[in-house]
Amino acid sequence: MYAVLEGLGAQLDEVEGRIFQQNGSAASREIIEDLYSLKRQLTILQHHTAPLLEAVAKLYGGRTPGVCAGMQEYFRDVYDHLLRIVKTIEGRREMIVTAIQVNLGLIALAESEVTKRLGSFAALFAVPTMIAGIYGMNFHNIPELELPYGYPLCIMMMLLVDVLLYWRFRKAGWL
Repeated sequence: MYAVLEGLGAQLDEVEGRIFQQNGSAASREIIEDLYSLKRQLTILQHHTAPLLEAVAKLYGGRTPGVCAGMQEYFRDVYDHLLRIVKTIEGRREMIVTAIQVNLGLIALAESEVTKRLGSFAALFAVPTMIAGIYGMNFHNIPELELPYGYPLCIMMMLLVDVLLYWRFRKAGWL
């Protein structure tokens, strides 16, 4: 039983190592599938070992049949081993739950980074679009329309705002 638990522990360590090396949602999906597979295997082990704990406890606890007389130390040893196995299974299951939460947290962080980038690019396009939209409304009493350098001034303003936004987003690490 200890060899099985050690094997599952090694698989869990390998999957945990892959959590921080993932490259994309396909890898995340595989990691979560592997973690659930490990959790299922541990659940099966728990379902097989937990009921034995109570039965063995009765055998060493004083009410033993005559056939088992004098074997209480042996059953106590068996009980201790079963208890250790059950606690190990519970600990590994908790580690799997934590690994799943860490994996989902890393996915959320990656999505947040993508959202920041998309928002930054949207802002870079939105400001010139707004300025061009105002000047494209065919009003006759916009003072800059009559200036000889009104058009280049408007283009320069759009470029200046975009350069400032780009610089700010680069400084913030969004681009």
